[in-house]
Amino acid sequence: MKVSEVMHPDATWLGPDTPLSSIAAKMREEHTPAVPISEYDRLVGMVTARDIEGRGPADALTARDVMRKPLIYCYPEEDVRDALRIMRKHAVRRLTVVSHQKRLIGSLTLDDVADKGRA
Repeated sequence: MKVSEVMHPDATWLGPDTPLSSIAAKMREEHTPAVPISEYDRLVGMVTARDIEGRGPADALTARDVMRKPLIYCYPEEDVRDALRIMRKHAVRRLTVVSHQKRLIGSLTLDDVADKGRA
């Protein structure tokens, strides 16, 4: 099974100059523990709830100040088993799905894979 068959095709992302307070609000609104950061339509980082916790004033810092690297992602044509290996290796529950030009096209979660397996 390919990643494109189970991923969420709508990619939610924010820019690198977005204040942490706005990122935290987006995470609460969408019930997600992480938000991809994109600049000029290309993936440049990821901000997780852990990156925000314990930081100074949330309006004083931006995504660029705390975003994680290296980038962890997969391609839509990859086999789901390969995506699961990436998740396991990096201890993440969500992968950003990108084109070969690093444009955001979706996301893949462990729940997506589990739900497809039950269908």
